[in-house]
Amino acid sequence: MSNLLSGAYQYFLQNQATFWQAVIRHLELSGISLGISILISLPLGIWISRRASIAQVTINFFNALRVIPSLAILFLALPYLGIGFLPSLVALTILAFPPVLINTYTGMRGVDTSVVEAAYGMGMASGQVLRQVEIPLAVPAIVVGVRLAAVEVISSATLAALIGGGGLGDFITLGFDLYNVSIMLVGAIPVALLALITVSLLSGLQRLYRIPE
Repeated sequence: MSNLLSGAYQYFLQNQATFWQAVIRHLELSGISLGISILISLPLGIWISRRASIAQVTINFFNALRVIPSLAILFLALPYLGIGFLPSLVALTILAFPPVLINTYTGMRGVDTSVVEAAYGMGMASGQVLRQVEIPLAVPAIVVGVRLAAVEVISSATLAALIGGGGLGDFITLGFDLYNVSIMLVGAIPVALLALITVSLLSGLQRLYRIPE
C-alpha cells in the first residue's frame, strides 16, 4: 500500500498543473449542479408541501429517479447534449434533485401545525409565516438533503470523465486504462477528501441550526 501511495504522490508531483485543473473542473461540476438543483428543488419542495395530490406524484417520480444508476443518467444525456461539460452538468443536476426535493418536502410537512397556527394568531401574513417560521424549522431536514445530494454529486462527478466532462475522474479512468492503481489514487483520494470535507461542513451547519431546538 505504501508503494501505491508513494507512486501516487510522485505522479501528482509530476502532473500538478493537470491535477489542479482537474480539481477546479470537479468543483465546478459539483458546485454548479448542486446550486442549480437547490434553486429548483427548494421552492418546488415548498410548493408541493401545500398540495397533497401533486406532492405524491412528484415524490414518486423523483424517487424513481433515485434508482437509476448515475452512469445511466450520464449516458442518457449523450444523444441530446453530446459530450463534455454540459451533459455532465445536466446529468449531475438531475442526480441532485431527489434528496433536496424530498427532504425539503419532509421538513416542511414536519413543521408543528400548532406553531404555524400560533404565528397566524399573532397576525403574521402567510409570507411571513413561511419565511420566519416554517422554513427555519424545516432547515435541519433541508440541510440533510443538501448533504446527501452533495456527497452523491461529488462522487458521481468522477463518472463525467467517461463522457468528456473532465474532473478528477480523468485520473481514475487513465489509471484504469493503464492498469496503474497509483494514478487511480491521484483521482480517488481527493474525491474522498472532498466528500468528507463537504459532509463535515454541512453537518456543522446542521448542528448550528439545531442549537435553538
